[in-house]
Amino acid sequence: MEKMLGFNPPMGWNSWNTFTWDINEELIRNVADCMVRDGYLEAGYEYVVIDDCWSLKERDAEGRLVPDPKKFPGGMKALADYIHEKGLKFGMYSCAGTHTCAGYPGSFEHEFQDAETFASWGVDFLKYDYCFKPRHMNGELLYKRMSLALKNCGRDILFSACNWGFDNVYQWVRESGAHMYRSTEDIRDNWESIKKIAVSQLDKECYTSTFCHNDMDMLTVGMHGGSNSSFIGSVGGCTDQEYKTHFSLWSMMGSPLIIGCDIRNTSQITKDILQNPEIIRINQDAESRGAYRLQAEPQWFNAEECFILVKVLTDGDIAIGLFNLSDGQKELAVQFWDMGIPSASNKGLSLFDCWDHKELGVFKERFTAVVPAHDCTVVRAKLV
Repeated sequence: MEKMLGFNPPMGWNSWNTFTWDINEELIRNVADCMVRDGYLEAGYEYVVIDDCWSLKERDAEGRLVPDPKKFPGGMKALADYIHEKGLKFGMYSCAGTHTCAGYPGSFEHEFQDAETFASWGVDFLKYDYCFKPRHMNGELLYKRMSLALKNCGRDILFSACNWGFDNVYQWVRESGAHMYRSTEDIRDNWESIKKIAVSQLDKECYTSTFCHNDMDMLTVGMHGGSNSSFIGSVGGCTDQEYKTHFSLWSMMGSPLIIGCDIRNTSQITKDILQNPEIIRINQDAESRGAYRLQAEPQWFNAEECFILVKVLTDGDIAIGLFNLSDGQKELAVQFWDMGIPSASNKGLSLFDCWDHKELGVFKERFTAVVPAHDCTVVRAKLV
């Protein structure tokens, strides 16, 4: 049975983090080829999404959006067909304002026309940004407007709302019909950005679920500073260890997994992080529950730097992530009592290490791990 649209956190690739304005038809085709050839599609990544800067600066005489013929000489329908033939899905970008963030035509007051255009091209995913919104207009209404347009365009199009967490979005976005929604500022390819975004969402576990997923922004895993934007990139980017923690946080917290690096030129370590089947399995769990936080001995550790995330899974297992965002090695402990397993129950947990891919054995009452700086340990626990 085919999954319903937006049931699980979407997985795919987006052009913005690495390429920003420097996109073209050949690049997108090459990425689609790589998605299939290098195992990303098999791992679950299905959307190939073109971000901003794909159109001309003006609409045509009938008010329609026009792909830039220099960047996309074959047109969007042919590109979508190519992507679909690979078994992938095709995503595009627009904006709730009069213009996109890079100054191209937005969909303000063209929502139904643009939705029909996207449908005619074979679009499967729309990222909908929030720049240049007229000040007198209600942002909540604009997202509801585009959602309604997409749901009546004649094609299933996943709606990715991207208002950066503004306008108390948590209170209305699910009702709007969005399948995922950006709740944070733009990510940057450095450890402080990853850490800041993750910590900002630690108390938002109740605002993600099936059909409406809290999007903590695209992944920077594997970028290593490789962006043509000085805002996004930084010299060297992050370490592979920090990217591993980044991927674990996003997966545990239920964020969509949208790759932002140039997958055509990645190391085996990057592939192993992005395609880790056990971590992806946690992210894609059918119930899409948020992860709750346990503080790691608050009398010893900063609660925003050392903490445990616990995610209840559909089959009765528990995903447990021990995160050390601090600058020094720490020993972190999980007390099973805090997860609802009292010692009097005569129950323990059989643990599987999701990064080392090995069984750790059966533990009672507690589990401890020595976690290096900026690193994590993620286990899948089975009640025994």
